[in-house]
Amino acid sequence: MDFCSSFAREYNMNHKNRGLALIFNHEFFKIPRLKTRLGTNVDAEELSKTFKKLGFDVTVHKDCKWQKIRENVEKAAAQDHTDNDCLAIAILSHGEHGCIYANDIQYKLDIILHYFTDKMCPTLAGKPKLFFIQACQGYLVDGGMMLNKCRTETDGDSSMSYNIPVHADFLISYSTIPGYTSWRNVGKGSWYIQSLIEELTAMARRTTCSQFSLFQRVAIDFESNMQDNPIKARQIPCFTSMLTRMLHFGYKPNRTE
Repeated sequence: MDFCSSFAREYNMNHKNRGLALIFNHEFFKIPRLKTRLGTNVDAEELSKTFKKLGFDVTVHKDCKWQKIRENVEKAAAQDHTDNDCLAIAILSHGEHGCIYANDIQYKLDIILHYFTDKMCPTLAGKPKLFFIQACQGYLVDGGMMLNKCRTETDGDSSMSYNIPVHADFLISYSTIPGYTSWRNVGKGSWYIQSLIEELTAMARRTTCSQFSLFQRVAIDFESNMQDNPIKARQIPCFTSMLTRMLHFGYKPNRTE
């Protein structure tokens, strides 16, 4: 348990280590109807670099089947996080019907979240658990344009919704709002992840930026980026926060940038 004052306004981000960052990057699938996610490796590589700059111990898992994802999550939850500030997990995949796709089957995000509750992972109790989800939550397009000839792709094609965990100290950021598609440029990566990377990098240099202004800035980045987008579609990310204090990333020494 992270025994900081119950009256503290900010999370203690001065532990010895920043913490673990797991990236589950899905490009290929054994499910025939799921398309190859071209551009996702750009996201994974840049996100890995960004997490490392923030001081995280980063591991990228590529095209894992569900059993392997579960094993990696169980292993991370079983570690001693006493000297860590927080945890970050990013999932880059297809999604639909309230689920995210592994290489072989779909699964609910709640299963992963459960491993990091205070009861299951006591050394992360009172510390931020951050989840970044790049996947569709539906089939609607904000803009209503025909997109079949564009080199921009989506990460799902059916309605998607998520249950909200009731546990404190979780933040879950989605690439789009429920019912809408999430866009990915096959050469440059996804709109959401690329904007998130820019703002996380900037956040490390600012001392007054909170998690709320972070996601506001990501949304603003989307708005400005859309002005030059030939497909004329829009996408606005959303997040659910059960964080109980303000979260500030600063420079973490003794890490290779």
